[in-house]
Amino acid sequence: MDFVQNFPCFSIILCLFAGIISSGFKDKAALRINTGLLVIVTFLNGATLLYTLETGESFVYVMGKFPAPWGNEIRAGVLEALTALFFCVIMLLSLLGGRHKLLEEVEAGKTYLYYVLTDLLLSSLLALVYTNDMFTAYVFVEINTISACGLIMIRQNGRTIEAAVRYMIMSLLGSGLLLLGLCMLYDLTGHLLMSNIRQSVAQIAANDAYVIPLIVSIVLMSVGICIKSALFPFHAWLPDAYGYSTVSSAAILSSLVSKGYIFLLIKIIYRVIGFDIYHDTRIIDVLFVFGLMGMVFGSLSAIKENDVRRMIAYSSVAQIGYIYMGFGMGTEAGMTASVFHILSHAATKSLLFIAAIGLTDVSGGSRKFIELTGAAYRNKWAGAAFTVGSLSMVGVPLFSGFISKLLFAQAAVQNHTKMLPALIVLGISTILNAIYFMKTVIRIYTPVGYSAYPSITFAKMRVYAVTLIAFILLNVILGISSQPVVDMIRQGLSMFS
Repeated sequence: MDFVQNFPCFSIILCLFAGIISSGFKDKAALRINTGLLVIVTFLNGATLLYTLETGESFVYVMGKFPAPWGNEIRAGVLEALTALFFCVIMLLSLLGGRHKLLEEVEAGKTYLYYVLTDLLLSSLLALVYTNDMFTAYVFVEINTISACGLIMIRQNGRTIEAAVRYMIMSLLGSGLLLLGLCMLYDLTGHLLMSNIRQSVAQIAANDAYVIPLIVSIVLMSVGICIKSALFPFHAWLPDAYGYSTVSSAAILSSLVSKGYIFLLIKIIYRVIGFDIYHDTRIIDVLFVFGLMGMVFGSLSAIKENDVRRMIAYSSVAQIGYIYMGFGMGTEAGMTASVFHILSHAATKSLLFIAAIGLTDVSGGSRKFIELTGAAYRNKWAGAAFTVGSLSMVGVPLFSGFISKLLFAQAAVQNHTKMLPALIVLGISTILNAIYFMKTVIRIYTPVGYSAYPSITFAKMRVYAVTLIAFILLNVILGISSQPVVDMIRQGLSMFS
């Protein structure tokens, strides 16, 4: 076994131990541990990606050297390594971009707890990406839920506590349905390793036996993940959770947490159930319909908002709808578009939340649109970054959002039965996106004769400005050099099969 095959396991274990170790240090030491961890884990996952691209195949890492079906496995291919690398980069940039606000938003002496939670959250995300065992996936789903809930309520005010309670209730409902579906699937197959489950499911489908229990199991797991990832109409918890938590928490929750659950659903579709069997259950048609509804109703809710952060939060409902619309097309092209949009949305939504806090800081801390007038002149870096993020969400060429919508349109054309509704809703959603994002851009670039609020210069906010520049570059790179990423996604999906 090549030494690099240990890196996925090292990444998960390092994050767990970093969370434990950070709990024994004060705030600044925990910050250094967290930053160092993110740099190391990013390097490990980057090396894993290069290794899988070089070998052209996935590999299995057996935990404790106990073979299947008793042992626990990690499986890494191009798509897993690419996603893990992207998650690490977004986590690092999100924490750097919101670091200057953390001391204001979190009670003094408790910021070390914030870094403990982010370490555990990253560990759970990497485990969801790499694990080849369904029960292990469920365990880390719960770790993910608890960590995310802690990131919401650590700000300690009435709105965040309410948002955390609502998030916990909905998440536990989703986790319960996922566990019920997993228990039924284990009862049917007698296995927990994904590859073994798929073999048993294929036999069940071939023998036409226990079909209804199998469909019920798939439905329960799918609905559970839909609730946890805030697919419309299960999105009621999302605006408050994203809108009132700390800025770094909002960026991490919107760009990573929901995407970890969605990536688990991709693994269930391909590696646990099998793409053809999942397609034949017609569940994808339901995902397609709810995805289209989310694209429209999420955008309509965003248009009605007068709070810039809640507007960005409602936009996430629409963008998650895009992902599920791609799943619902039931084609490789649709799945490729959805996976690319996971990366694109992660990069763009984090950018928007980090930029928005820079605009509100120079507007007296107000998040109301009227107070944001001229904010882009008072904080030029935040204004430019928010504009780039908005253009990407609308789908303007040169940015990652344009490639996402282009891939969705191409996938729709290849599916004759769903082409018309997909293209119509894609067009409507794009128009709605332009309404609320361009309205905000116009507002922040509307000149004002006099402003009582101070301006922010690069010299005062070096780390913040550099983080915004990194986010912008990441978005532009995905927009103008998307083909290698798309090729890696396709290669990774083929390894899943």
